[in-house]
Amino acid sequence: MSTTQWSTKLEIPGRVTFMEGNGELDKVEVNTGWSTAEIYLQGAQVTRFQRKDEEPILFLSQLSRFEEGQPIRGGVPIVFPWFGPREGGPMHGFARNQPWEMREITQGADGAVSLRLMLLATAEAALLPPFTAEYVVTVGRELGLELRITNDSPDQDLVFENCLHTYLAVGDIGSVTLTGLKGVAYLDKTENYARKREASDPIRITGETDRIYLGTPGPVELEDATWGRRIRVEKAGSQSTVLWNPWVNKSQQMPDFGNEEYQRMVCVESGNVSENRITLPPGQTEATNVVLSSEAL
Repeated sequence: MSTTQWSTKLEIPGRVTFMEGNGELDKVEVNTGWSTAEIYLQGAQVTRFQRKDEEPILFLSQLSRFEEGQPIRGGVPIVFPWFGPREGGPMHGFARNQPWEMREITQGADGAVSLRLMLLATAEAALLPPFTAEYVVTVGRELGLELRITNDSPDQDLVFENCLHTYLAVGDIGSVTLTGLKGVAYLDKTENYARKREASDPIRITGETDRIYLGTPGPVELEDATWGRRIRVEKAGSQSTVLWNPWVNKSQQMPDFGNEEYQRMVCVESGNVSENRITLPPGQTEATNVVLSSEAL
């Protein structure tokens, strides 16, 4: 469906606009009474969410590639059906690199806008038991995200990992603290997946950080003293929390990430990975929900 056709069928004047984005990729801009957002159809990726009169809540690298079939560095990439590397497949699965179709846009009585997208059939998806992947993005005072995976197979389990790979924007990583993970077991990817238990509360990022926290259904809060705000990551249907900042050396190794940009972001990702991977029986649906909100300190 062309951008013109989308506009005719789904655009809401003054609220939802379809247009050509960076790299000639199709995107949707949403404007509500509280906030603005931007969603690319490739990967159904939210690349911007900003409350009015606030700094952006989502980080997007200035060096991010906007190319067909390539991941966009920042915002909220959708990780599915696996997390991390997979022999013969793309890093973090194929969902973030493939086109999604906009199926429905609705406006609530409060003025919030919800967009429902569906992952299109691909050769990679055909290698799994049949499934449906839907994604609902709700833009309003808060940013709501819901990833729904349905196992359409009559007789096979669908085994997968998922994660909403949320890049949060911060004023200075040195003034950031995180709470909500004390006492939780985690796998430290910087030390060959060594199993540890979080003793810090709050957590401060002082070097390369790449951790998979296990059994974490509760919220995580980030306090940013530089920008004077608190970001709350509230979730449901998520047993894993991934905390990531590449720090200095790894930043310099990534062509789509600025050498100093690690100072302006931290990923607090929600999903079900590693030991928390999902085994979904035939005919069942699994939903992972995330709500991002902010308030002044």
